Amino acid sequence: MPYEPPTLPANLPTEIINTLNESSLELLRDVATYAEAFAEEKEREVRLEESADQEEIKGRPDDFPDDIPVKVTIKQISDNRYDYWQWREGDKIKSEYKCPVDPDE
Repeated sequence: MPYEPPTLPANLPTEIINTLNESSLELLRDVATYAEAFAEEKEREVRLEESADQEEIKGRPDDFPDDIPVKVTIKQISDNRYDYWQWREGDKIKSEYKCPVDPDE
């Protein structure tokens, strides 16, 4: 099978194409690694937002406005598990300690 160079995405801006064409192999690999990790983070944020929209939270804090979707996530710190409220403010995902996870649940 003969070699074929990679196909440029049609929606890639010219400035980015020019910058990539002028970049070293090492920089291109760094950009590829970062772009993949960044895309995964954006996908994660979308999943969090979708799950927050679908989940009804019992015991919602009184100081959270009704228009902010809030969910409970579990974080493991050392050997202990804790519930945290989690919500979005603009482009940021915020969290606040709620309580330790009940081991009987």
